[in-house]
Amino acid sequence: MAVIKFLFISILVMWLIKQIVKLLLPMLFQKVVSKAQENAQAQYQSQQNYQQQKPIGKISVDYVPPKDKEARAADKAGDFIDFEEVK
Repeated sequence: MAVIKFLFISILVMWLIKQIVKLLLPMLFQKVVSKAQENAQAQYQSQQNYQQQKPIGKISVDYVPPKDKEARAADKAGDFIDFEEVK
């Protein structure tokens, strides 16, 4: 008798879980898809705004790294002559 009661309760619990998943999973997927769609749309909008700010064919430099001491010393080192090795 206990085995039949255990099987009945376990089948009932599994059926309830299945029904709950059928109801909740589509809502969860819909939220995930809408969130991804919003992120993609925001990224597209920001890209469009960025492209509209700069005219086509113009170059602008956003960041110029500072020169370090070695680079400044190489600029003042003098003239360098290229040579070809003769065999």
